[in-house]
Formats: sequence, C-alpha cells, structure tokens
Amino acid sequence: MLISNTALTIWAVAALATCGVILRPWRIPEYVWATGGALLLTGLGLIPLRSALAAIAEGGDVYLFLIGMMVLAELARQEGLFDWLARYAVRHARGSGQRLFDLVFAVGTLVTVFLSNDATAVVLTPAVYAACRAAKAEPLPYLFICAFIANAASFVLPISNPANLVVFGSQMPPLLDWLRQFSLPSLAAIGLTYAVLRITQRRQIRHPLALDIDPQPLPHGARLCAVGLVLTGALLLTASALDTPLGLPTFCAGVATTGLIHLRQRRSPMAVLRHVAWGVLPLVAGLFVLVEAVAQTGVIEQLAQALAALAHNSPTQASWVAGTGVAIASNLMNNLPTGLIAGAMGHLVELPGQTTAALLIGVDLGPNLSITGSLATLLWLVAIRREGEHVSAWRFLSLGLLVMPPALVAALWVLALQA
Repeated sequence: MLISNTALTIWAVAALATCGVILRPWRIPEYVWATGGALLLTGLGLIPLRSALAAIAEGGDVYLFLIGMMVLAELARQEGLFDWLARYAVRHARGSGQRLFDLVFAVGTLVTVFLSNDATAVVLTPAVYAACRAAKAEPLPYLFICAFIANAASFVLPISNPANLVVFGSQMPPLLDWLRQFSLPSLAAIGLTYAVLRITQRRQIRHPLALDIDPQPLPHGARLCAVGLVLTGALLLTASALDTPLGLPTFCAGVATTGLIHLRQRRSPMAVLRHVAWGVLPLVAGLFVLVEAVAQTGVIEQLAQALAALAHNSPTQASWVAGTGVAIASNLMNNLPTGLIAGAMGHLVELPGQTTAALLIGVDLGPNLSITGSLATLLWLVAIRREGEHVSAWRFLSLGLLVMPPALVAALWVLALQA
C-alpha cells in the first residue's frame, strides 16, 4: 500500500510538472515547472538525492550539445547569416511565391539537418518572417514550413535533434549505420511533409511577390560564421562516423567559433551569451529527474517488457506500435520527456534495432501533430508571437492532422521494408 501511494504521488507530481511545461500557466517559464517538480520529488524523499543527481549527470552529453548548438545559432542570428539567407531566397524566387516556398523549405531542411531543429525554430523563423514582409507576402504559409520541417527533417542525422541523443544516449549508432537506417524514412517523411504543405498552402503562395528586394552583401562576420558552421558540421559528421559522443565536439565548436569571430572583431562575446536560451538546460535536467522518478515506480519497465515481448513475436508489429504510441504520447506530454522514457526503455530491455528506430521516428516526427508536441514547436510559437503573428492550438492541429499522419506512416512503412 505504501509503495502504491508513493507511486501515485510520483505520477501526480510528474504529470503536473509536465502540464506546466506544456501549458506554461501564468506565463511561468517551462524550466521552472520541470525543476520545481524535480525539487519537490527530491524534497519529499520520493526519489533519493543520489538518484536525482545521477539522472542529471546522465544528460551531460545532451547539455554540451545544446550549449554548442544554441551558441552557434545565436551567433548566426547576430551576425546576420540567416537574414542574408532569407533575403537571398526571396531575391531568387523572382516574384514567385511557389518558388519562395520551395527555397524556404530547402533552407529549413538544411538548417534542421546540420544545425538541429531548435535552430530552425528559433533563428530561421524570424528571418523568414522578415523576408516575407520585404516581399509583401502572407507570412504564415512560409512560417508553417519552419515549424513542420523542424520535426520532419530531425532524424536525418544524429545532430538534427537533441531528442536523438536522449533516445540513444551512450548507445548512439555509428554514422554509417544511422544513415543506412534513417535516410530513406527521412526522405519519405520530408517528401510527404512537403507535398501536404504545398497542397494545403497552394492558394496563399500563388500571389506574386515584390521584386524590389535590394541585394545585400554577406557581412564579414556572417561569412566567418558560415565557415565555422561548415567546419562544425564536418566535425560532427566525423564524430558520428567514429562513434564518438557528439556533446563535447559541439560544445568546443560553438565556443571556438564564437571566440575566434569576436577576437577578430575585438568585441565581447557577452552579447551572444546573454541571448542564449539558458533555461533549456535546467528544463532538460528537471525532466531527467522526473523520468527517473517515474521509472522507479516500475511503469516504464512494464512498458519496456511488454514492448520487448511484442518485438520477440512480431518485430514489424512492435515497430508500428512503438512508433505510433510515442508519436501520440509526444503530443500529450511533449516529445522531450517522451524521448527520455523511450531511451529508458531501451536501457531496461534489449529491443531490436528496428523497434528502437521506430521509437526515434515517433519521438521526432510525432510532434508535428500539435503545437505543444516538441520544444522546437513551442520555440517557434514564441518566435512568431514576437513578430505579431498568432496561431491557435486548433489551427495548428487542423493542419497537423493533415501533415503528420501521412509522413509518420510513410516513414514507418519504409523502415519496415528495410528490415
């Protein structure tokens, strides 16, 4: 009875904290809810302090990865690299909204693949909005691209989404194995996402664009930043190929690129560091503790055992159940805690590679259903609100119901064909 009451209390605290992260009542930041829940569980003795600290320590590689990527993204924003890319896309659209749609989709895909989905949501979104205003175009069809491609292209590479590090942890596949497993499902997801968005937004993007977009030279700092980003991408691809954790290389690349550019310009990097969303780090740490507490109740182990049993009897069926289940769960509790639970399941039992891959696809692609599905989508929502645009949860859901299911089914189907 005592164990049952303890478990119920843990689940209640974790549920309330997760709801706080998703809904942000009273505009209290997400990290306050996550860390508050973690501190409450620890203070009440529902999770031992040693276990809580160990759970936080498990995210070391994730923290380093996030710091490096956030610093690089903010550096690119301040140096004007993404604004230049957006204006470049508008000028090369040559007055065609449909061509601009294709260019924004291509840029968004590349940014997501090589800089992570959070960079697409936080940095590219304001640039696309500015470009649309300059082109006198309705911004929302192009802003929707930033939201949906941030998740659809987020499992092309291990570095494309921090959730990838959470799901696999220290068991991250080598780069070639990753590409062999996820390249075709990623292409299917990206292709279906493009097709549905293009069809649903076809009326808005038919309107001609302004042609008087003044060409601007790429600023020197942005040019240096672009070189740093390319070298960072090469470093991370090498680290993936050598089956090396990605956190430390990403952190070092971000610090080195920022330091070298500001040293050359003889400016302080504090402007970059001051605008980095540092609250993401305690948010992730708090979620690690919440998931560890839930895991100690045994519910995650039970789910893992059930999935392992299903995978033993029918790997294909297990993959469909796993991918669909976590895709739905990502929209109920956000994909970051869902990814943590999926990663915990992979550590508790031995799952086939196909099933683990399906879990990752569900965690990455599932959030395209709702506006609260992923951290990247929440960051996108904040970014467009700053520009004066508003998208209700229902409007996003009505579009997500058209975009996400075909992409998820296609990705899981291709994954099953590869098995």
